[in-house]
This record gives sequence, structure tokens and C-alpha cells, in this order.
Amino acid sequence: MATTTPWPAWARSTNNGKRRRNGDHAGRHTPRPRSGRHPAQQRRAPYADELARLRDSDAGTRPEGWQLSPRAVRAFILGDEALGIGRKFYGDDPLVERAIVTLMGHQGLMLVGEPGTAKSLLSELLSAAITGDSALTIQGTAGTTEDYIKYSWNYALLLAEGPSRRALVPSPLYRAMAAGKLVRFEEITRCPPEIQDVMISLMSEKQLMVPELGDAARLHARRGFNVIATANLRDRGVHDMSSALKRRFNFETVRPIADHAFELELVMGQVRRDLESAGVQVEVERDVVALLVTTFQELRAGRTSEGTALKTPDAVMSTAEAVNVAYAAALEARHFGDGRLTPRELANQLQGVVLKDSADDLRRVQHYFDTVVQERARRDRQWKLFRDAGRALWP
Repeated sequence: MATTTPWPAWARSTNNGKRRRNGDHAGRHTPRPRSGRHPAQQRRAPYADELARLRDSDAGTRPEGWQLSPRAVRAFILGDEALGIGRKFYGDDPLVERAIVTLMGHQGLMLVGEPGTAKSLLSELLSAAITGDSALTIQGTAGTTEDYIKYSWNYALLLAEGPSRRALVPSPLYRAMAAGKLVRFEEITRCPPEIQDVMISLMSEKQLMVPELGDAARLHARRGFNVIATANLRDRGVHDMSSALKRRFNFETVRPIADHAFELELVMGQVRRDLESAGVQVEVERDVVALLVTTFQELRAGRTSEGTALKTPDAVMSTAEAVNVAYAAALEARHFGDGRLTPRELANQLQGVVLKDSADDLRRVQHYFDTVVQERARRDRQWKLFRDAGRALWP
């Protein structure tokens, strides 16, 4: 489990299911990590070891409430060969530095970008390095209500005793304020505007009132408290943020990786780690994955390496999606092929990306196969296999 957050004894929830409200499940404030992901500080054992090594060797000045100095936080995220710290975020290094500086100040940090650009990962890593706890998370949805953000009640105790500190169930934000930690607000723009604006006074005044408990029930945030929010620039079901809420954040845009060699190394490394973790042996050739990365980059950018203009699909063509396609294709090669990843499996699994959002996307990818892939197939065997597989899928 994540590191226990020290909040007042009266605010601790019970473990016997009493956190339920109106039939909801206990622990409703903190959703299960998506795709089985564990908090960053515990996702892999080396992360805990790395954080411990950084704490032991950290001679820098630590802001109040921080477990590491800003330099050590940077080293945890971007790597430090001398200390044996692996790189975890690939992309814009100055962005990471600016994010760290923002979290030392009074503004919150808003990470925006297209889906699949590792915004949530960066949020987790920053929280794990700075406060040792990346599990204080609010997941924004169309159904998020004010009590998800502030606090709710143990209704059994509320009916038995009336409003009391024992009956109060603190939200992740409440716990972060009490402990001086970071709280993560995932996909904040999925919340209705009136719910988003609950954050305005909380971030401005750094205090939370519980009027049901009287005038004395006021929680002042300890030093170290701040908010990291994420939002998708291109997605359905999102709402605009008010100008007042925007002023409470510094915005940083996390962009897709543009360097082909860099993205290829990232996809290759992640797929190999995923296969190793699953105990699956597949021969993954570099030129096959390079073909996939080229396809994703060109469709994402709307232009080929030769300069031919393309229509960009509505579907997300992110590095994360490329990893998903390559991993699924490797599993197909293992169980339905000869254990060697080929362009045929890539084309098969590409359907799952292309057919997500718009019927027009299928025509755009068909056009890509009929023009770009067709031309390259004349001089390269891998592209020929890719073309042939695409023709069988999209005649």
C-alpha cells in the first residue's frame, strides 16, 4: 500500500466498510489505479530503492514538507547515472524543471496535452519524489461531486451521533492539506464547471471549512500542500475551465515525442519490459518496431518523412498507444504465430486504434496504406508485408 498519510485521528476512516454512502463502495474517493498500475513509489521495487538512495545522498536544501531537494526530485524523474537512478520520463527536460519550481510556489501545476503523453505518469513521479505518496488522487468524471473533492460522511455514525469529527470521511485533498502533501486531480476538465470551481477558494485560501462542525472546524493546509492537475487537450466529454480557476495554475503542455530514434528506443524498451514481466518470449526486431513508430509519427504529425501531407486521424496516435499496439502484436505472434513479431501482427492490432473514434479514420488510414505504404513496399520487404496485411484487413 502507499505510505500512510498522517491526518488527525478524528478524520481517519474505519476499515470495516463504514465509509459507504448510500450504498456506494468504501474508499470511493481514491479510484483503483487504471490498468492495474500501482502508485509510482511502489510500482516497482527499484523505485523505492531509488528514493531511499536519493534521500540518503541528498545534500540539497529541501522545501518545507518535501522529502527531497529539487535537484534530487529532478534526478529521480530524469535519471542520474552516478547514483544508478534510471530515467522514467522521456520528453522535455526543462518542462520537468519548471514543474518542480511551480510546486515550490503558490500556484498549482496543470499538465495539459493530448491523451497518451504521460501526463499522469509525470504527476505520479512528482508526487512520489516530493511527498513520498502518489496515491492521494481525485479522478475527475462527469459524476464527480463536491464531496469527492472536500469530504463526506460515515452515514451510520452521522445518524447515530450527528455531525462529529469521528463521522467525517476526509477526501484525498483534505488529507493532503492536513499532511502538507501533493494531491493529484486527474482529468479535471471532465468535471462539470461548477464542480471544478470548488477548487478556486481551496487553492486561493489554502483552507477548508466544515460548517456542519461549527466555526472551529477549519482546516488550514500545512506547508508543502499543492495540487497537480491533468487535462486532455483533444478528447470528448470535457468542459472548459473558468478563467478564475486557470489563474490558480501554471500550465505546462506535455507534447508527443518528435524524435524518431528516441521514440523507438522508448517503445522497444517498454515492450521488452512488459513481455519480460508477463513471462512471454517473443523475438522483437528493431526494424519492425521502427515501422510502427514511423507510422504513428507520420499519422500524428499529418506529414510523412518525405514531406507528403496527410489527414490526421481523430484517434490518439500517442507513444503509449504505439506501445499498446506493439505489445498486443507481440502476444499475437507468440500465441498465433511463430514467436516472431512481424508487420502482419502490427497491422492486425492497428485496427484497435483506428476504429475507436471516427469512421473517417478508417478512410484516412486506408489512404495512408494506398499511397505511403504502397510506395515504400516497392523497395522494402517489411513495408511490403505491412501493405499486404493492411490490404487483407481494409480491401
